[in-house]
Amino acid sequence: MLHQLKIYPVYFKAVEQGIKRFEIRDNSNRGFQKGDLIELIECDPEQSCESADGYELMTGNKLMAEISYVTNYEQKKNFVVFGFTLVSGDKQ
Repeated sequence: MLHQLKIYPVYFKAVEQGIKRFEIRDNSNRGFQKGDLIELIECDPEQSCESADGYELMTGNKLMAEISYVTNYEQKKNFVVFGFTLVSGDKQ
C-alpha cells in the first residue's frame, strides 16, 4: 500500500540527510504496516500546507520510503511510530 504524507521542510531535510528515519503518525485511517510505501511530500509550513482556496502548497520535493517497523508502544491512542528505509528521492 502507498501512503502519501505531507512533511515540513525541516523534517524533510533531516530525512533526506539520513538523520531521521522514523515518523509518528495517526494510524486511525491509515493502517500502516511493515512493507508499505510512504511518499513524503515536502510542503510549505508558512501556509499550513494549504492555501486559502484549499489547494496544497507543495515544494515539489518528494522522497519514497518503505516502512521497516511499526509499533504503538507508549503512543497516544491511534498513533504509531514507524521506521523506514529510503527508496528514492525527487527534488524540484
